[in-house]
Amino acid sequence: MKNVEKYQRQYFMPPKPSYDWVKKDYIDHPPIWCSVDLRDGNQALIEPMSLDEKLEFFTMLVKLGFKEIEIGFPAASETEFEFARTLIEKNMIPDDVTVQVLTQAREHIIKRTFEAVKGAPKAIIHLYNSTSVAQREQVFKKSKEEVMKIAVDGAKLLDKLAKETNGNFSFEYSPESFPGTEVDYAVDVCNAVLDVWKPTKKNKVVINIPTTVEIAMPHVFATQVEYISKNLKYRDAVTLSLHPHNDRGSGVSDAELGCLAGADRIEGTLFGNGERTGNVDIVTLAINMYSHGIDPGLDFGHITEIAETYERLTRMRIYERQPYAGQLVFTAFSGSHQDAISKGFSWHEQKKDGGIWSVPYLPIDPKDLGREYDGDVIRINSQSGKGGVSYILKTNYGMMVPKEMQADISYTIKDISDREHAELSPARIYQIFEDKYVHNDNVFRIPVVHFKQIDGILAEVTVSHGDKEHVVEANGNGRLDAVSNAIKQYFNISYELSTYEEHALSRGSSSKACSYVGITYNGQKFWGVGIDEDIIKSSINALVIAVNQIDTVRNIKNNKDERINSIINYIQENYLTVTLDDLSSQFYLSKPYLSKYIKEKSGMTFGENVKRIRLNKASTLLRNGNMKVEKVAEAAGYQNVEHFNRLFKKKYGMTPVQYRSSTR
Repeated sequence: MKNVEKYQRQYFMPPKPSYDWVKKDYIDHPPIWCSVDLRDGNQALIEPMSLDEKLEFFTMLVKLGFKEIEIGFPAASETEFEFARTLIEKNMIPDDVTVQVLTQAREHIIKRTFEAVKGAPKAIIHLYNSTSVAQREQVFKKSKEEVMKIAVDGAKLLDKLAKETNGNFSFEYSPESFPGTEVDYAVDVCNAVLDVWKPTKKNKVVINIPTTVEIAMPHVFATQVEYISKNLKYRDAVTLSLHPHNDRGSGVSDAELGCLAGADRIEGTLFGNGERTGNVDIVTLAINMYSHGIDPGLDFGHITEIAETYERLTRMRIYERQPYAGQLVFTAFSGSHQDAISKGFSWHEQKKDGGIWSVPYLPIDPKDLGREYDGDVIRINSQSGKGGVSYILKTNYGMMVPKEMQADISYTIKDISDREHAELSPARIYQIFEDKYVHNDNVFRIPVVHFKQIDGILAEVTVSHGDKEHVVEANGNGRLDAVSNAIKQYFNISYELSTYEEHALSRGSSSKACSYVGITYNGQKFWGVGIDEDIIKSSINALVIAVNQIDTVRNIKNNKDERINSIINYIQENYLTVTLDDLSSQFYLSKPYLSKYIKEKSGMTFGENVKRIRLNKASTLLRNGNMKVEKVAEAAGYQNVEHFNRLFKKKYGMTPVQYRSSTR
């Protein structure tokens, strides 16, 4: 940037600045709020509001709790004039609301203004004239004394016409273009006006300090306001008001520091609409106070509805990152932010915060503004983490995903978001979740299972694989373990059933159980989710989905025949005494062929199958009972305890006694 030498600071510090306001660290009570949406805000619109639109906007402001509303500059246009008359003649102004109208300190404009508010139940006549050095020298070419006379003459005419006009009127004065005005001179002009009006505590007037064009840092403005507050005449009878603009982006800071410095009142607009960069945003100011535990006296509990009405009537757009009201201001895409917010919500829901809101990254509870956690707070794209995805599944669909499973889901969701270059809605996230973890049974299903209580659980499992159904029997220390052993037996695979969690999806007689099963195969974790009214079916479905995702299983063609299943089931039923001779006689096959067939189809020899079934039986007895090891060995088909101990330790890596201790 060039030509910086042509700029210099154009504001004025007070003759004797004081900084008492710096000692305060928060605003302890709300100011009087005056909305200028229908005047300052309206005149800044590309297409000003129509009469009907202004009436609707006025009604909304009243509902929000504004007690003072500047309705326009009646002398500026017929629409402005008609609006004032409509409100008065149709008795649309509530008893506790005061309307305000603006007028320049010019005789014909002041007279026209009084015509507009004739009969008003309560109206503030807002008088202004420009006082800055630049305006005095370049525009009016008048001295300080002449500019002051304009203000005083205007004040006198207001006083005269108020007495002659039907209605209830009070006064306001603004030294327009204050930021470029010598502070002590601005005070002199205001005091000269006050000497005309002679306010009392019962009949107060407003002195309004506008940052017509913001040219100083907020602490400078606060110091100026403090000087004015301490040097105004009739101070107890004066409401000191501020009208900040936002040219430097400091409108909110000007207002907040100005309140610390002695201001009693704030003029501003919803969402900061106004000339150039706008007026101070009253929504932000009010909710800032609310976040500090101060009731602002305005109700923004349905901020989205308010924003939609504002955008429709003004044809302006609220920026997505506009404080509190923007579409994305409560939104976290970042994985670490989502995780912290999710944990913060949980902390708050469990009342561990003593009822004091302290959720990370959220200075205010979105629900207090009518915003929803699921659609506003945690939203999912390729930057999101496991906490965010899990939160969406929990709040929208009641799925309390196990911590160990969250990373797997997150990677799945993020990968799809990354490939689609898009944010994923809660419905899309759940669809992806269902496709992979709930309905992903393309390889095999288990439609039917029958259980018998025989020294543990014996499961008779129907495996639907391709276009055939096969019945497999297996023991286990519980129903799910027995079904798992049947699956391992059928596919001739080995995996660890490492995680199992369950919860109810809803309450009442129609509630469903949700089960999560994690298995580990060759060092890789696979997950399945089952949802059913029966908790056993739910857990079996989850196990089936998890196993369906194993590549080895997916690559197995449906070429199993019923004979090998029948042979293995026979061994299962007769594991204590079964021999190859028994099998040969039962299935009409020669022993050499039978040995070869079993090895080829099951991947294990006859003896290895017997040993596997016996040791599974032994592990079930060790987990579920207190039988001595000798009795367990005998029940599993081993008369020699030492031999049993050696076989057991070779398979499980520990002795039977150690195994029992590890499972208790």
